[in-house]
This record gives sequence, C-alpha cells and structure tokens, in this order.
Amino acid sequence: MTDILTERSGGILRVELNRPEKKNAMTGAMYTQLANILIDAAKDGETRVVLWHGAGDDFCAGNDAGEFLKAPPGPGESPQTQLMHAFVGFEKPIVAAVQGAAVGGGTTMLTHCDVVYAGEGARFQLPFINLALTPEFGSSYSLPARIGHLRAAELFLLGERFSAARAAELGLVTRVVPDDGLFATAMETAQKLAAKPGGALQASKRLLKRGFIDQIKAAIDAEGQEFAERLRSADTKEALSAFLKKRPPNFTKTSAMAAE
Repeated sequence: MTDILTERSGGILRVELNRPEKKNAMTGAMYTQLANILIDAAKDGETRVVLWHGAGDDFCAGNDAGEFLKAPPGPGESPQTQLMHAFVGFEKPIVAAVQGAAVGGGTTMLTHCDVVYAGEGARFQLPFINLALTPEFGSSYSLPARIGHLRAAELFLLGERFSAARAAELGLVTRVVPDDGLFATAMETAQKLAAKPGGALQASKRLLKRGFIDQIKAAIDAEGQEFAERLRSADTKEALSAFLKKRPPNFTKTSAMAAE
C-alpha cells in the first residue's frame, strides 16, 4: 500500500496521507516523498492548488515513534528538513482538511498551509516536551509570531491536547466545520482558488510571507540542531520507549545518569 496518494483534477493536486492504521504517522520515506511532491507541484504548470488531508479517522499523528527510536535523524538535510524547506519555498496555495488527531508535526506542518479547515472532532497537540524533544518545522518562530509568546509557550511547554474550537480561537485554523462536511468545504475552497489568476495568486502568497521566510529558515536550522541533540538523549529514549510500551516515562533515572 502506498503511504501517500496523489490525484490531480481541474488544477487541484489532492495529496492524501495513507497510513490510517498508524493514524497517518510520518516515516522518513513519507517526508521525502511529500517533499518531492511539493517540489514537482511547484514546477508543474497544471497544478494551481494543493489540497492536503489524511485517510481514515485522523489527519496525522506526527512522527512514527518506532522509526525515530531505531534510526533518529541527524541535523542537516534529513528527510524532515527536506520537507520543511519544500514547504517554505512552495508558492502555490495549500488547503488542509484536518480530521481526528493532528499531533506534533501534524500540527506544526499546518503553519505552512494557507487555508486550514478543522472538523469539529479534530484534536491538536504539540507533545514534544512530553517526549523530551523541542519544536520543529519552524514552529518555534511561526507560532509565537502568530499567536503570541504566552499562548505558544502554554502549548509547547505543557504539551497538552486542545480542541478544534481552541485551535480556531488561537488562529491556528481558518475555520471549524462539521466533520461530515470537512472535505467538501476544503474542496470547494480549493476549486475557488484554482479558478483565480495563478500569477497573482502566487505573488500574493509571496507578499504575505515576505517578512517571515528568513526567520522561518533560521528557526528550522536552529531547531534541527536542538532536535537532533535531544533525540539522542537518554530522556528521549526513555520517553519514546515508554510511549511504545504504553507506560508512564520515568525521567528520574535518566536525569541522574546525565548528572554523572
């Protein structure tokens, strides 16, 4: 089974994360594939809009924890950073339809979209701190810039789940819609965008992002160093192991080891 499905119709490239049994958690291969999809779509004159969604009941549960534990990515041009840079450089509109769980990267990747609709039952979470990790996808800059330091700090430093209504209140999603009308709403907007003059559409997006590109790139580089270091720490190994074994993590032992 292909982990990412694509279909183009009427200027709309539909991109579907297709690991419903894993809540569409991202593997390294999926990061690379999605980056290549965006790079190709940027060059493709027939693609005017990207419509992005997840298969099954969830949007994306972030990174595949098992793969991260076995083969943690390093700083630099990892599959994750390839996708980050592809997002930053993508000038065509991206419309996202978010249902169910949007966890970790499943939330931070949305900061690179232009229109985000969430179903009423969508659940968001930035649980990096719970896994002894740090923010990624440029979110250490983009979230405080969008919602303010205090609100961003609450999401990152507590790592707690929040509702679609709260995400809309914070400005992380465009609008909350009924779950059964989510995809239709996103498709309708994608069709409207695809009918707009493409050159003006891309120029408008460039202007909207003009003051953020350099800061986002700098944040991605800084985050990559911190994330790679944390990913190899005893705390993170304990957190990921506990997550996979469905037990509470115990950071007292790893903290004692780090102090020695």
